[in-house]
Formats: sequence, C-alpha cells, structure tokens
Amino acid sequence: MRIGELAAASGVTAKTIRFYEQEGLIAEPARTSAGYRDYDTDHIARLRFIRQAQAAGLTLAHARQILGIVDRGDLPCGHVESVLAARLADIRAKIVELTALETRLADLLDTAHRGSDSVAHEEAEICWILESSPPR
Repeated sequence: MRIGELAAASGVTAKTIRFYEQEGLIAEPARTSAGYRDYDTDHIARLRFIRQAQAAGLTLAHARQILGIVDRGDLPCGHVESVLAARLADIRAKIVELTALETRLADLLDTAHRGSDSVAHEEAEICWILESSPPR
C-alpha cells in the first residue's frame, strides 16, 4: 500500500509516517518498481501501537524502547509495566505541584481582590500583589 493508504488506515499523516521512518520507529518499506514506498500491514500495527503509547502519555523514546524489545524477539510487557508505573508517578507528582500552584494563584487573586491601602502600593518595589505574601 502507498503512504496515503497507510496514513488513512493508521490515522497518522504521511508527514508523520516519513518522520517515524527517519527516527527508526518503523522500518523503511520496500519500493515498487516505480520507486514508490510499498507499506504492509506490519506498518499499520506499529503506527497504531505508537499512537496508543502516546495516548497513554508515553514519549516516542518510550515507544522506540518498547519496539526495540519486540524487534529483538522479546516480550515487552514487563518493560511497559515499569514505564507506565514511572509515568504515573511523574503525573502524580506533577498534580501535587499544580495543586500547590493553583492554591498560590488563588491566594494572590484573593489578595488582589481585597485590595490594599496606599501604603502597600507605595512600599512595593514592583507590584504589591506579588509582594504581599512570600511564596510557600
């Protein structure tokens, strides 16, 4: 199948397919006698897997590692499990950071909405809202 057909079957653009070829995520296809790329169903499976990995929050580097394990003839599921666990831990840590930031921003907006006397404005070096309370 040609690149346009592969793009339609896998849900990625032809440009993305070429990029994945350059990055070694999918094998370079055979060529027709006219020089066109001739993809097969293995390409569809790999492209769908890459999309599924990305939908799970994995990077192309993760996908490359997993596909490398498959290409060696090994089962990747143990590696996938550890990568997913690490990714989940990263996401949970990010949620904690974002929750703290949300609280900080809400506090600053409350301060701004309450207003300040002219002394706070005059004593502020740049902006009394940000200078009104130290970061936690």
